[in-house]
Amino acid sequence: MYSIDSVISFQAPEEQQGNRTWLVTEFVLVGFSNLPDLRTILFTLFFVTYIITLSGNATIITIIHVDRTLHTLMYRFLAVLSLSETCYTLVTIPNMLAHLLMESQAISIAGCQAQMFFFLGLGCSHCFLLTLMGYDRYVAICHPLRYSTIMRPTISFCLGALVFCSGFSVALIETTMIFSSPFCHSNRVEHFFCDIAPVLKLSCTESASKALVIFFLSILVVLVSFLLILFSYAFIVATILRIPSAAGRHKAFSTCTAHLTVVIVHFGCAAIIYLRPESGGNHDQDRLVAVFYTVVTPLMNPVVYTLRNKEVRVALRRNLARSCGSQSF
Repeated sequence: MYSIDSVISFQAPEEQQGNRTWLVTEFVLVGFSNLPDLRTILFTLFFVTYIITLSGNATIITIIHVDRTLHTLMYRFLAVLSLSETCYTLVTIPNMLAHLLMESQAISIAGCQAQMFFFLGLGCSHCFLLTLMGYDRYVAICHPLRYSTIMRPTISFCLGALVFCSGFSVALIETTMIFSSPFCHSNRVEHFFCDIAPVLKLSCTESASKALVIFFLSILVVLVSFLLILFSYAFIVATILRIPSAAGRHKAFSTCTAHLTVVIVHFGCAAIIYLRPESGGNHDQDRLVAVFYTVVTPLMNPVVYTLRNKEVRVALRRNLARSCGSQSF
């Protein structure tokens, strides 16, 4: 545990009468306090990455909204994913940037609970949304004649609502379990935001049963979603391989590569962090992986969908040329 008393001001825990157990009234996010000389560099790096991420997601949402050729269900799901990704970054990155600039790294228990709830809710919703996008590609490629019937607007809206309701329901269960007991002994969260494992370790009560339930919920969300996507792509690949022309196979594959790339990155990071009962005590390694899936992964999504998707690139060039042409007059 890092010694940060000289640089962090926080409210002292309340001492419980009788057994002298220290009840935590406020958490301290340890974050990157062990790297004081790198705070300015880290702030600049994370801030630039964050601005690029916001700009990329805003560009995708805007181009899908203004270009009629992208008014299809696949791109509506992509716009929802970009909007959800923007909200996902808002939960953790601004707070992390503020803590890199300020000496105080304290966060209230209520604030920590809210941050965890929205972080887990959006994270779980991403898993379910990527699964829904995989199912959309499966129907479009394997059952093209029935696509408009199966994925009609009312059905797609209900599926989209179910995605976020399910994601935030899982988050509510996990957050309620973690914060149902008081916290004691220490108020230092060995992370730069309120994640499951570092907060759960501070619980006064036995946390093994809670950790086991949360672990199985993580398996349900991450592993089951990933397996459903794999099944969808197994049928997609089998269908594509039966297409006689090489051009037809290439066109079918091109609609899936961006989604598949994002799936591998998203579920790979989620599996490394959450599909294990114990964190192993390596806080630096956990923070490094967390930086990747909270800062780098959200940056990759707009980059991948912009560079790997021909229709988005064409629509972006067309609207940029139209905008430049109108300004020249």
